[in-house]
Amino acid sequence: MNSFQDNFNEWKNGLLIYKFALDEINTKLNILNEEFQFIHNHNPIEHIKSRIKDPESIIRKLKRKGLPVTLENARANLNDIAGIRVTCSFVRDIYKIYEMITTQDDIKTIKVKDYIKNAKENGYRSLHIILEVPVFLADRTEYVPVEIQVRTIAMDTWASLEHKIFYKFDQDIPEILKQELKLAADTVTALDDKMEYINTEVDKIKVTSKVPSV
Repeated sequence: MNSFQDNFNEWKNGLLIYKFALDEINTKLNILNEEFQFIHNHNPIEHIKSRIKDPESIIRKLKRKGLPVTLENARANLNDIAGIRVTCSFVRDIYKIYEMITTQDDIKTIKVKDYIKNAKENGYRSLHIILEVPVFLADRTEYVPVEIQVRTIAMDTWASLEHKIFYKFDQDIPEILKQELKLAADTVTALDDKMEYINTEVDKIKVTSKVPSV
């Protein structure tokens, strides 16, 4: 049986299609962001970060699912090999991005998990979207799944901290830290609500200031 090292080039070449899919989605998101800025004088996207799961992570996930470790199984059963994290200033921008990207003619929406309206028990909040993206190759077109996670800057800060603690304690976070993280998540939610309110008030003032006096 060949070792993983012997199959490295096969995996590397097999995962290249996911890089092309990320390129497609990144281009779409950047175009939408620039167009929104031109029309509304506001950028809904603050930051975009993309990644492809490394083969070791893919293998671990296949094993957790009880699936044979093959490239074919990875492509058939995993939808998060290609991932993009989009951060926004305001919650309303999250749903605006969702609307803009999922209504494009060549994009197919596979699954949506709204952890903003329905937060996880630990306080995690984010909008997860799995899309199928067409990748146009020289001899064929392939539809490749890409997972997009859209969240505010505050949500992203919390998620990053929780992720670091999760692995520092080997997935077994002490109860006291779980409670503190949940309190921090509640604070993040309150902060997002306050920022949303302030932004709405700013928009109202700007509209009022443009109304000519009689």
